[in-house]
Amino acid sequence: MGLVLRRRGQISLEFMLVFSVMLIMLLYSVKNVGFDSSSPSSSTLAIQIALEEKSLANAISNTISQVYAQGPGSKATTYIKVVYLRNPSYLEKGLNVVTPRIFITYGSYPSGGNGTYVAVVNGTGTARLIRLGEGKNAFWSRAMYQADLFKNSSVWVSPRVTLKWADDGVTVYGLGLDPATLPSELKIVVEWNPDREDSWFYNGTAGELRININPGG
Repeated sequence: MGLVLRRRGQISLEFMLVFSVMLIMLLYSVKNVGFDSSSPSSSTLAIQIALEEKSLANAISNTISQVYAQGPGSKATTYIKVVYLRNPSYLEKGLNVVTPRIFITYGSYPSGGNGTYVAVVNGTGTARLIRLGEGKNAFWSRAMYQADLFKNSSVWVSPRVTLKWADDGVTVYGLGLDPATLPSELKIVVEWNPDREDSWFYNGTAGELRININPGG
């Protein structure tokens, strides 16, 4: 009888131990899914957002390069899936920004060359673009078209935003997209129309980014 009681007690203790471990794991999972700012998931979320920013910059630059290589009169369309950048809550929690905006511009990089910049910035208050080092928030992708378009305010049709580089305070012009207007699949249309100046325009209703390049203009 004593042996039976000890076994029952042992089984009960083991069950409670396993139950306790499972409860801790469940609580951690709930916290992780909730993207609590104090949990490791915030860092993971920030990495996923950064990867998507870089992917968007690559998609734009690659499409521009394709059109540039084909010459005047050419046109190309690219579709890119968007998950994190279209969720304001993810951006706020992962990057600690307020009323986030997706900033897109085009120009030179400190190491040379030209290309597309994509950054998530504050929609209200102070917002700066950081290209290098700690706090970097601007992701760049090189393209064949050599132009510093971020210096020209007329290129950015709508919604135009004005920011500054954090390293030198120089004014930067570009587009400031509301994440909530991004579709799950963003359409990027680039053309080279010699009869038109360089222009970038985002149509939130259609979920479409339209770009015209004019290397000879």
